[in-house]
Amino acid sequence: MKKVEIKVEGMHCEGCSKRLTKVLSNVDGVSFAEVSLEDKLAKIEYDENIATVEKLEESIEDAGFEVIK
Repeated sequence: MKKVEIKVEGMHCEGCSKRLTKVLSNVDGVSFAEVSLEDKLAKIEYDENIATVEKLEESIEDAGFEVIK
């Protein structure tokens, strides 16, 4: 299992962070996802044989948020 933290912009309320947590949790290979509205940060634990950072970032953007590099 691999862990990654991704900076996220565009969340305006607790509902946004909860929705993004759900989106990330549903990505194949993700075993843990937690999104902090205050920190603008997604903490994700995933199986690198199934998921990639690029796939996680794509899922964040598809949900309507911006990945900050």
